[in-house]
Amino acid sequence: MFLTASSLSAAATSLPISLAPCKRRLLACRNGGNTVAASEFIDYYELLEISPRANSETIERIFRYFAQRYHPDNPQTGNRSRFDVIVEAHNTLKDPIKRARYDIQYENRTSARSKLVDEVNGTKGWQDTDLQNKLLSLLYVKCRQNVRDPGVDNLELERLTRCPAEHLEFHLWYLKEKGWIKRTESGRLAITVEGVDRANSEHEGKTTNNLLSDQSNL
Repeated sequence: MFLTASSLSAAATSLPISLAPCKRRLLACRNGGNTVAASEFIDYYELLEISPRANSETIERIFRYFAQRYHPDNPQTGNRSRFDVIVEAHNTLKDPIKRARYDIQYENRTSARSKLVDEVNGTKGWQDTDLQNKLLSLLYVKCRQNVRDPGVDNLELERLTRCPAEHLEFHLWYLKEKGWIKRTESGRLAITVEGVDRANSEHEGKTTNNLLSDQSNL
């Protein structure tokens, strides 16, 4: 069957499409048939292999190419799931209002991705380790001062570390998952026996490094 531009345009406007199922179908194709969460963001520009600055003529031209390629009536390369999402992308990007709304999500997604890359390339990982060791040290000292009441609440930890709650959340989660800290019956955070061993090990390591540094300077 020869697919004309008019027939593809009619398919794009008349085909009933549900957004979430289309996302599930596309993501299933991308993951070898294993469907992932429907809330996953779809990059329509990547899907159509066009620039986010592409004009309407480019969008229409690329849409016709992919629609003909993946149309279910194409015996060689037809793919209904892929076709449905191609149509969904076209319907979104050809409409100025829908595209403007989508571009807001796209920019937010791109910005979040850039921040992730910047953090990976920076020194954040070392800073994270320092903060985790500081949290352990604070809880270690509190427990040593009063083993019957070793807990420290979140607000006090924020004040002592000078870090807001949203910055501490990951580190507290990590330390709890490692078994180095725990919640007391009163809801406060306290160091565990494993955490004490970790704190002592970290302290011994720093002491050794300092001694080696002093000897090298002699």
